[in-house]
Amino acid sequence: MDLQLKDKRAVVTGSTAGIGFAIAEALALEGAAVVVNGRTRERVVSAVNEIRRHTPHANVRGIAADLSTPAGIATLCSDTPEAEILVNNLGVFEAKSFASITDADWQRVWETNVMPGVRLSRHYLPKMLAPNWGRIVFISSESAVNIPVEMIHYGVTKTAQVSLARGLAETTTGTGVTVNSILAGPTRSEGVERFVQGLAKSEGVDEATIEREFFSKMRPSSLLKRFASPREVANLVAYVCSPLSSATNGAALRADGGVLRSIL
Repeated sequence: MDLQLKDKRAVVTGSTAGIGFAIAEALALEGAAVVVNGRTRERVVSAVNEIRRHTPHANVRGIAADLSTPAGIATLCSDTPEAEILVNNLGVFEAKSFASITDADWQRVWETNVMPGVRLSRHYLPKMLAPNWGRIVFISSESAVNIPVEMIHYGVTKTAQVSLARGLAETTTGTGVTVNSILAGPTRSEGVERFVQGLAKSEGVDEATIEREFFSKMRPSSLLKRFASPREVANLVAYVCSPLSSATNGAALRADGGVLRSIL
């Protein structure tokens, strides 16, 4: 299927690995002009080269900027003042009991998971509304609905993203601009990969055992019963970024492997 993304200018935050990288690669494969973002130049260059290796004619470049800070946002917006597609993917998580989550922890997770989407949408949304076309996508999580007891602060920021996306969508009424969020389920991202490997090593078992135990004890409602691949999430995001998704606006779409049991 042609997603009609050729030459559409796309910014994907936090896209040097995991879901963000898979999204950037999927958009580049569809012909979009993609800006990859990460905190360090080395990671950005590596990601850009990897996309070009898989898609030799990809129109892709990178910008190193820490988007959890206003200075990093300013760097990106100065480098790429206009975009037709903005994918707010940047995010961090950590397993920590509620009593152990400090004010600094709350602030760090909020500034990384929520505020970049606020600031970048404030910059790019008016530039989409003017020509009457654009796509903003927030990569949220099933944790926005099922707040995980082991990382409540993360779940709160994911809920905030869904609310932010819906609120912004309300400002696009009657236009060709859409704003949506994606509720990703447990996905084998770089961070999850490290978590599984570390747990397997500490418990003296293989990674497959850890994965089975995770879905048996932590996410028993999963229908997939495995970690999704970043590409499986990216496939949905690429469609939502395309002109073909014009009737989808203000939605929280699921790529959660069936973890959420509610039908609405």
